[in-house]
Amino acid sequence: MVARTTAWVKRENRQVRYGVVGLGYIAQIAVLPAFRNAARNSSLAALVSDDAVKLRKLGRKYGVKALYNYEQYDAMLAGGEIDAVYIALPNHMHHEYTVRAARAGVHVLCEKPMAVTEDECHEMLEACRQNSVKLMIAYRLHFEEANLRAVELVNSGRLGQPRLFDSIFTMQVKDPNIRLEADKGGGTLYDIGIYCINAARSLFRAEPQEVFATSASSGEPRFAEVDEMTSAIMRFPGERLAAFTSSFGSSDVSAYQVVCTKGDLRVDPAYEIAQTLKHRITIEGRAREKSFRRRDQFGPELLYFSGCILRDEQPEPSGEEGLADVRVIRALYESAATGQPVKLPPFVKPQRPTMEQEIRRPALRKPRLVHAESPHP
Repeated sequence: MVARTTAWVKRENRQVRYGVVGLGYIAQIAVLPAFRNAARNSSLAALVSDDAVKLRKLGRKYGVKALYNYEQYDAMLAGGEIDAVYIALPNHMHHEYTVRAARAGVHVLCEKPMAVTEDECHEMLEACRQNSVKLMIAYRLHFEEANLRAVELVNSGRLGQPRLFDSIFTMQVKDPNIRLEADKGGGTLYDIGIYCINAARSLFRAEPQEVFATSASSGEPRFAEVDEMTSAIMRFPGERLAAFTSSFGSSDVSAYQVVCTKGDLRVDPAYEIAQTLKHRITIEGRAREKSFRRRDQFGPELLYFSGCILRDEQPEPSGEEGLADVRVIRALYESAATGQPVKLPPFVKPQRPTMEQEIRRPALRKPRLVHAESPHP
């Protein structure tokens, strides 16, 4: 049922119409407001949730009349009101809702992690290929200046040869929360460790060959199903090492450091949505700092993905980018469970984020939430 092809969108409608599927915290705090900054080529056309109060209030707030529950998802896909979906559902639902959209000929922008398993990722990729729809994974930092500048600097040679990467991404997650539920794809690696993995892969411009991980827990009831914290080491080609720790039971830290043969770069904070991001660059003993003002990180995703649809171009970050991280996450959890290092088969990833992808949009005010709350205390 591939009726609404890219060519149709390009001929008839210079705005890509989106249905946002799932109206939890990230959708309300970031995705829905971002359409204001993406109005050049993107419009919010439909909302999907099983919470009638959310649908009514958010529909009224954003001027959306096409409101659906989850049982009506296929009807929305077939109804001709949308060209793409933004999937902001719990991790374990990404696979099903992506495949259903692809089979209906609807493009997919899916939150990370792409899925819970590698098999699910492959099935999502195949469904999108078979139905000629675009699939992009919502790596917001692939369009954000501080992290793209870091990639550019590390690969410029000014710091020498990159040798090691080290990162900490920690926070407190309160119970109850889907991040603490194993059957919903919870766990620190899926939620925040993925940022560290993706940063290391982007900065080294390569894929890890072997990984080792260990997990620890304080024994608090909220960590009965998932890891409280996990530390990992990843070996990259060229005998380079990347290490990180992700935690749901520690104070807020979001930083990484790349150490090279002539100098180093520290980005702190590095992964945050609503803070000024900062670089500290040291070259042969001389240090300087640079700040990057807080911006909307979700409007750029929409602008970029809509551009890919309208121009019939493959996006970066693609589904392959999502798969690359999920295979590392699965290997790390396997290593933590067995106490042994895990070797990864070769993985070809020709596309990497570059400064050409940077898109600047002003920060937006924090909206009032409807039947949703922050996962943090």
